[in-house]
Amino acid sequence: MTKAKSNNAGADFKALDACHQQIAEHLARLDALVEHLVSEGVDAHAQGEARAIEAFFSETSQRHHLDEESKVFPPLLSSSDEALVATVRMLQQDHGWIEEDWLALAPQLRAIAAGYSWYDPDELRHGIGVFLELCREHIQLEESIIYPQAKAVVAKLERRRALLPPLKFKAGAPSSS
Repeated sequence: MTKAKSNNAGADFKALDACHQQIAEHLARLDALVEHLVSEGVDAHAQGEARAIEAFFSETSQRHHLDEESKVFPPLLSSSDEALVATVRMLQQDHGWIEEDWLALAPQLRAIAAGYSWYDPDELRHGIGVFLELCREHIQLEESIIYPQAKAVVAKLERRRALLPPLKFKAGAPSSS
């Protein structure tokens, strides 16, 4: 059972890391879309990009944050390291701000995907700039501090589990002999 737990924890972090890569790619696409809209307006390329970017951030990225909130952050919040706990709390707050920023951007991207050009280019550029900066800083902090700390906590817990003798049951009562 310890092996299965270990492999699942490792797979969880690989999936989280892979999602960060996908987020970075979609952030770059979002940045490029703004420039494309300024130079070319709403054309077929802009519509396709807006559709793909909106779907990714409305679905995959949000699930990623839920995974972090349920799997990565909880063990770190019980740490005695006050700076680490403060960092996790800040990242939780970031998730709220990222969601709030996204809720302002998503309708504009859906409109662009549908071929409308009613958006304010300056407002869109500003909103996307704020979103890009927040997301990039957030990922950098998670990858440089939080993920390594979370991986260390998981490894420590797995080592403890591996040292415990398996429980044997006799007449309905657990024992370690």
